Amino acid sequence: MKGRVIAIGDIHGCADEFEALLGKVAPARHDRIVLLGDLVNRGPESARVIALARQHAQSSLLGNHELRLLNYRRTGDPTHLKRSDYDTLKQLGPKEWAYLEAMPLTARVEGLATVLVHGGFLPRRPWRGQPARVVTRIQVVGPDGEPHKRSEYPAAPHWSELWQGPPFVVYGHTPGPEPVRSPWALGIDTACVQGGALTACILPGRELVQVPARQRYAG
Repeated sequence: MKGRVIAIGDIHGCADEFEALLGKVAPARHDRIVLLGDLVNRGPESARVIALARQHAQSSLLGNHELRLLNYRRTGDPTHLKRSDYDTLKQLGPKEWAYLEAMPLTARVEGLATVLVHGGFLPRRPWRGQPARVVTRIQVVGPDGEPHKRSEYPAAPHWSELWQGPPFVVYGHTPGPEPVRSPWALGIDTACVQGGALTACILPGRELVQVPARQRYAG
């Protein structure tokens, strides 16, 4: 692997914090920046985040918020949307939509047996080929063995607790006050849009770098 891989968690329109984190990690020529999805929605500057991503990131993975907007764009069905999504829709033009439409689901880190993803994977199944509805949305594994939101089954285990690698997985999507370490996974959504912090994981050493949120943008 030439250079570092810098994985950055859920930005959610927090462009100032994203810019500050880029300054802090100081990417060099051979570094590769991978954004773990949910670049948009809830925070104030989704379009500016996408502009910064197009300028600095080598890859941005599909998150559930991008998937929701793309489903709406494809179907015209507003039941896909939440209230704050309409603010984002006003900001998106052809370049932004093209960027969202090109987002892959996963990114492999060659030589490290590591995979980057937005939400995660269903355990005890191959990670390759799991569909967007799973890898962008999974939090816990319900009694039915299927992926669910944490709010649906609060007592159910998080998928990362059941995941047995390789590969090691770096993911976002499930917000918390601190990064979440498991034997075979690391969660780096530290709830920036809710007043937490924006976190980067730098590979190969899994060093964590953070900038605090400038304010609480969403509940």
